[in-house]
Amino acid sequence: MKHFKTKYGYFSDVGSEYIITTPRTPRPWVNILTNGDYGVIVSQAGSGYSWRANAQLNRITRWEQDLVKDEWGKYIYIRDNDSKEIWSAGWKPTCAEPDTYRCRHGIGYSIIESTVNGIASELTMFVPNDAPLEIWKLTLRNTSRKSRRLSLFTYLEWNLGAAPDWHREFHKCFLETEYDGRNNMLFATKRLWEVPSSDGHWNRNWEYVAFHSSNVRPTSFDGDKESFLGMYGTLRMPNAVKQGKLQKRTGRGLDAIGSIQLTVSLKPGEEKTIVFTVGAAQSKSEAKKCVKKFKSVNAVNQALDDVKQQWETLTSTVRVDTPDESMNILLNTWLKYQAIAGRLWGRTSYYQTGGAYGYRDQLQDSQIFLPIDASLSKKQILLHARHQFKDGTVYHWWHPISEIGLPTDMTDDLLWLPYIVQAYIEETGDTQILDEKEPFLDDTTPASLYIHCTRAIEKVFSRFSSRGLPLIGAGDWNDGLSAVGLEWKGESIWLAQFLYRIIVDFTKIAPRYNDEPRAKNYGERAQSLKHIINEVGWDGEWYFGATKDSGEKLGSKENTEGKVWLNAQTWAVIAGVADAARAQQVMDVVERELEFKSGPVLVYPAYKTPDPKIGYLTRYSAGMRENGGVYTHAATWAVIAEARLKRADAAYRMFTKINPIHLGGKPDEYAAEPYVTPGNIDGPESRFYGRGGWTWYTGSAVWLFKAGLEWILGIRASSEGLIVDPCIPKEWKEYFVKRVFRGITYHISVKNPQKTSHSVKSASVDGKPISMTEGKCVLPLFEQNTEHAVEIILGR
Repeated sequence: MKHFKTKYGYFSDVGSEYIITTPRTPRPWVNILTNGDYGVIVSQAGSGYSWRANAQLNRITRWEQDLVKDEWGKYIYIRDNDSKEIWSAGWKPTCAEPDTYRCRHGIGYSIIESTVNGIASELTMFVPNDAPLEIWKLTLRNTSRKSRRLSLFTYLEWNLGAAPDWHREFHKCFLETEYDGRNNMLFATKRLWEVPSSDGHWNRNWEYVAFHSSNVRPTSFDGDKESFLGMYGTLRMPNAVKQGKLQKRTGRGLDAIGSIQLTVSLKPGEEKTIVFTVGAAQSKSEAKKCVKKFKSVNAVNQALDDVKQQWETLTSTVRVDTPDESMNILLNTWLKYQAIAGRLWGRTSYYQTGGAYGYRDQLQDSQIFLPIDASLSKKQILLHARHQFKDGTVYHWWHPISEIGLPTDMTDDLLWLPYIVQAYIEETGDTQILDEKEPFLDDTTPASLYIHCTRAIEKVFSRFSSRGLPLIGAGDWNDGLSAVGLEWKGESIWLAQFLYRIIVDFTKIAPRYNDEPRAKNYGERAQSLKHIINEVGWDGEWYFGATKDSGEKLGSKENTEGKVWLNAQTWAVIAGVADAARAQQVMDVVERELEFKSGPVLVYPAYKTPDPKIGYLTRYSAGMRENGGVYTHAATWAVIAEARLKRADAAYRMFTKINPIHLGGKPDEYAAEPYVTPGNIDGPESRFYGRGGWTWYTGSAVWLFKAGLEWILGIRASSEGLIVDPCIPKEWKEYFVKRVFRGITYHISVKNPQKTSHSVKSASVDGKPISMTEGKCVLPLFEQNTEHAVEIILGR
């Protein structure tokens, strides 16, 4: 069955593959394949790039961002030695017209299938779980009635270090290639790595050995771009492929590439499989071992099975079955995969070639691991604790490998540490994490995680205005507010709400750490802050967003541009700052002023005139990204706020509007991949209203997962146990959720016979009734590694 079919593709039966049926998608539709160390990004046309550990500092292959051409990548040319016709295993770079074409983006792998000139090819690409390399398994089948003599030519350009290497004439001076005929391998090394040495200068070797190999003995090879393409040649028709012969040029001083030539003969109906690898090892000996390990097709098939099994394990602890098949596909598979492969392990995409850890970014992303394997969330928390200064401030981002980071005056980054620690404790009940000791960036003496958290909170306490509101500095969560408070006078209402939520939570954590004085102090501060937010921050109908250093309000009825800001309304509800009436009122404003066809925009109306006292947000074209576009990360918070208020229709409507599968139903308007969330969708003031962009590398994946599972389906963690608190569309008759919580597997059936949408009427576990409170229930805890059937009946 083809789910959500458009003219460009569809989901497979179980939704674990998105099958693209033409290479001519509106934008490159990509997949990210990674084991957390080595990674690959590949488009439906066969382009992309590779990296190890850091896609910016340790790029293996060259790539430049051009989403129109999409012609940088690693390719396999196919040449008919009799007819001299040339095509490629992916559509790029030759762009030969295929008779048939499919690209199957799966969980941990991509497969491009095509038929050209009577040759069917299937190119399977993946990264094994435990090796620093990628595998290309190419199967060729002769569908014609005559024997065929083919030559294969691989092609990639070595980058080997920081990317992009625009100054290629400089960088090629340090590259060296070498061919190893005994092992069918090309090696590539570099004598310079643009990562500072201990003396602070670029004066170190690239500390890996790159390699490219085949499991069939090559007939020739090349390491020189000029001899492969020919002077003034092109990737579409390289001179070496046209002539049918590589020049065997390797060594120093070349514009280094990797190319292997093979000869394949096929009788009518005959099929052959060849295995290629590309990777980066610590040494030549390790590279040879890696290649040897995956030399046989059987070993490659087993490695692919292992990859699929690993992803099955990672995605199987939460399973949902609802009347909305698009929600099932997202919650069961693609949102988890995007958050893990794209954000936590890869940290890169086509729209943003990254590699760094964002302090706030990957902390939030690590929430995806909480219902999967909370030890991985803990690992992320401790990593970020080590990237905090002793005064509580943090890097805005830092690069693994170099450990170079950006100290920041962004004022929310540091607070995500205590926020995620609280979420971890609710999921696991493990308060001992607070005793874990980690050093600071500027003090090697380890301190407890509890101290790390309180340092962050109390640093924000030290940055308050005379009115009692936190200062915005170089921006709160919204990076585009980059100039609002550079003089440390501007205030942020959203930051005040976020801080309120955190210190309320820490009034419960502090007593567990025998810190009653801090609990009392935080409680008093929370009540004072709540009062000030509602007195000072209220603009008459909604909460304004911020003040400039001059005191001028932003996100206020006093403004003609940027009149209403989304986050200050949604977090008034999420943080519990607004009373019941005001909470309803601000969400009415969100629906009336900010909600459009693709969800709620971040600000409205958009800024038309750049304002140097606000920041670069005002310099975006109106309706794009943070300036009047749907910023998907923030839009998920609107879903959560609506569900907290039990506004079920609105919560589900907004979820649906930002659901990429729903958006992808108009693929030429939306343009982006329909299987992962976009960072943004153009708003009504954009000439491209409804267009998605910045896919994969966005924090919206984990938050849309949480919005769907925890707030619409209502299955969420608490310190007391697993809560069941639905907020579903009234039309739904029932749904099912499998959720592993603290080692216990709950099989939850929710029935809605009276179409009430959210109030729990009765609940039982293993046939025994359990109590409810305020229309929701908390499931009892059991021994680990046990399974239990839960039945929930909704009603009035």
